[in-house]
Amino acid sequence: MKRLAGLSALALIISSTSGCGWLWGEDGYFRDRGNDYLEARETAPMQVPAGLNAKRLDPLLPIPGTVSTARPAADVEFEVPRPPALSAAVAEASDFSLQKSGASRWIVAQRPPAEVWPVARQFFEDNGFTIAEEQPQTGEFSTAWQSLDNVSATLARRLSSRVAFAENAGETRVRVRVEPGVQRNTSEVFILSVERPAGSTADVAWPDASSNAGLDGALLDEMLANLSRSAEQGGSVSLLAGKGFDAPSRISMIVDGNGNPILNLGADFDRSWSSVGRALDTAQIHIDDLNRSLGVYYINLAANAGTDKKPGSFAWVPFFGGQADAEEIEASAERYQVRLTKAGDSIQVSVEKDANTVAPADLAREVLSRIQENLG
Repeated sequence: MKRLAGLSALALIISSTSGCGWLWGEDGYFRDRGNDYLEARETAPMQVPAGLNAKRLDPLLPIPGTVSTARPAADVEFEVPRPPALSAAVAEASDFSLQKSGASRWIVAQRPPAEVWPVARQFFEDNGFTIAEEQPQTGEFSTAWQSLDNVSATLARRLSSRVAFAENAGETRVRVRVEPGVQRNTSEVFILSVERPAGSTADVAWPDASSNAGLDGALLDEMLANLSRSAEQGGSVSLLAGKGFDAPSRISMIVDGNGNPILNLGADFDRSWSSVGRALDTAQIHIDDLNRSLGVYYINLAANAGTDKKPGSFAWVPFFGGQADAEEIEASAERYQVRLTKAGDSIQVSVEKDANTVAPADLAREVLSRIQENLG
């Protein structure tokens, strides 16, 4: 240990007395090698000895032909050009895209549900499906039990080439759900199918997960193409899906046993989920994420900083010059959860800081009041 300390001290003395050019200068060990590529030269390809056979070896990193003619001088500092503006790439993106998360797949549409609903429904009708039930106000419709031999010849041919059906599969039923997306004026489209054996007349319940993921995926792909074509031609709008026909029949503000405010909705979960999501959007309360299976909207009360908000208890934080970096946004975030819980024949809406902590009563009451004002 003493010897190591001595050597370290000696190295420090040498570096301080003789300067650090041998370490950090242009010829130093730790010099800047950023422009070394300017001195690179192309060498002759490797030659295989006579009498041996070899596969063709293509250069792993070939030098473009334009480099030799546009090579700057070695003593000139080269500035890397900035990439193209993001807007140019975004402008080419479609209004409809397929999203994946694990085994789940769904369509994200840059259109409100009112525009997506009628086109999605028309797709199934045009391809030979019979619509058995529909709830435009909640964005759901389902087809009747039928054999896929009865769908349009074009769709049947595409499905048969991509989908593996069970040996005893006789009839299939499909449910389509169009939900408001996380971002304003966007939608998410989900497809779930269920099969029953040939000759059976039992009404099989909808499963939690798809019984034939291949079929659902193929239908999503076909619908995606159809939505894109319809958008180019100009789609229709469903007034039922667009307006607040899913508004609960009864709305009341109550308190629980601990005095925490609760918004009580006289509706089923599907209607309540849809109407609360639309109310949050109308009230311009930013939704960071959502989880329908848990009945939770994840909101950020500080996300709309700088917009024309009426004063209240929410801390709308102004940012210098109207801009904020990621750290400032994260530091100013006010994240809460709007949770929907089934209680008998009603749905109770509460505001929580997290899954184990309720939000302050005054803040929760203000959020719930803004939701109540925008229901319907």
